[in-house]
Amino acid sequence: MRNIALLVSYDGAAYYGYQSQPGGNTVQNKLEEAIFKLSGEEVRLTGSGRTDAGVHAQGQVVNFCSSSSIPAERWALALNSRLPDDIVVLAAAEVPEAFHARRSAVRKTYRYAFNTFRFPDVFARTRMFHHPAPLQFGAMREGLTHLLGRHDFSSFTSPLSTKPHHVRTLYEASLTLERIGPGGEASGRGVGYLTVTGNGFLYNMVRIIAGTIFQVGEGKRPPSAMADILAAKDRAKAGPTAVPHALTLWEVEYGPEWGLDWRSPYL
Repeated sequence: MRNIALLVSYDGAAYYGYQSQPGGNTVQNKLEEAIFKLSGEEVRLTGSGRTDAGVHAQGQVVNFCSSSSIPAERWALALNSRLPDDIVVLAAAEVPEAFHARRSAVRKTYRYAFNTFRFPDVFARTRMFHHPAPLQFGAMREGLTHLLGRHDFSSFTSPLSTKPHHVRTLYEASLTLERIGPGGEASGRGVGYLTVTGNGFLYNMVRIIAGTIFQVGEGKRPPSAMADILAAKDRAKAGPTAVPHALTLWEVEYGPEWGLDWRSPYL
């Protein structure tokens, strides 16, 4: 048996999330169906993470065991001809038997897109959160710094989390703007991204961080409140869960021992 890893990009708008469900219509279901059409094998994919309904991915990584003799470099093109247009396999590689898409990951990056101009961008409506009022970008950046490092993120996860503990490490948390309104950042108008990189993420964690940091941007909470919320370890102390369609699993990184030196062409 060979262990095959795939780098997958998808628009999650039409799906109930990544992970397979009894009702079907998930990204995992579509990938497994395409593999069956190609090789005749009924495989069970292992994903680097579970994205919720409506959430997208630029760099999702999955792996599966196969007895097929199809060369690794042929899997991507062959699967894409059997997948719907909103799921694309960007690369494939044969990896060591011990490789596990989730457990072997060392860093994951998520990106949350937002627009604070008065009117939404009709072409980005399925990929970006529209906040029609201006935000205090400097306060948001200051608030994000309180999340860096190793913490118990119980305040920033759903009560439905099934993880045995909620301790995670955030390496990076930033706000960047690719378009800024007249008057510069002080105008509070722009199109940008919240980007977080960590060793792992909890159920709804990034969306709750986003929902809370937007409250900081609105002036409803001071930046220092992010530290107080962390210390409380109480979901009720944090802000709302931000809408899913603006969130993208951006990149998953692995150690050099696995030989995965690919990068998504979108990164």
